[in-house]
Amino acid sequence: MLVHRYKTDLHCGACVAKVRPLLDAAPDVVRWGADTSGSPAVLTVEGESITAERVGALIQPAGYHVLGEETAAPSSAPAEKPTSYFPLVLVLSYLVGLVAVPEVASGSFDAMRAMGRFMAGFFLAFSFFKLLDLRAFADSYASYDIVAAKWLGYGYLYPFIELGLGVAYLTHFAPLATNAVTLVVMGVSTAGVLKALAAKRKIRCACLGTGFNLPMSVVTLVEDVLMVVMAGAMLIWLL
Repeated sequence: MLVHRYKTDLHCGACVAKVRPLLDAAPDVVRWGADTSGSPAVLTVEGESITAERVGALIQPAGYHVLGEETAAPSSAPAEKPTSYFPLVLVLSYLVGLVAVPEVASGSFDAMRAMGRFMAGFFLAFSFFKLLDLRAFADSYASYDIVAAKWLGYGYLYPFIELGLGVAYLTHFAPLATNAVTLVVMGVSTAGVLKALAAKRKIRCACLGTGFNLPMSVVTLVEDVLMVVMAGAMLIWLL
C-alpha cells in the first residue's frame, strides 16, 4: 500500500476535525493522519490511487488545500510501532492484581468492593496514559468517538472525566451518581467503537493514549462493554 505525504494549510486539531469526515468517507483512503505541529502541516494518506489532486478535492469542501507533496520524510523519523495488545493486557493484568490481592488478604470476596477497586484503577491508569499527550489523544479519539467527532473539545475533556471517575471510585464519593455517569460515558464510548468496527475501519484505539499502537478490534469493544456491565450492576445493587 502506497503512503503519500502532502503539505496542507491545516493549522490545528479543529482543522483536522473538519476534514476527518471527508477523508474517513473516501473509499480509496485506507488510512490517514495529520501532523499540525510543523509549518506547513503535513497530511499523510495511505491508498493505492491517491494523488495530490485527489486529496485536494477531498479536503476542499472543508476549505483547505494541498500546497504540495512532502517528498522527503525526515531521516531520523522512527518507524511506526507494530500493532500489539501487550500494553493493554499488561495494564489489565495489573488491575486484576490490584483487586485480587486485597480481596485475598481480607479473607472474603465482595463483588461490589472488587468492582469498585477495579474501576478506580481502570480510570486512573487509562487517564494517565491519555494525559501524556492530550492533543494527540483528542485528535485520535475524534476519529471514532461519536461525540468527539462532532465536538473536538470532548476529546480534551474525556481524560479528565476518567480521572474524576477514578478518584470518585477510590474515595467512594456519591456512588449512585458516579456509576450513573460511568454508565453514560462508557455507553457512548461503546457506541463509537461499535460504529468503527461495523464500518471495518483500520484505525488505532486511543484507550491507552497514542503512546502505543493498539488496533481497534473486538478487544476494545469487550473492554468498554465490561465497564458498562459493572457500572450497571453496581447501580442496580445501590438502588
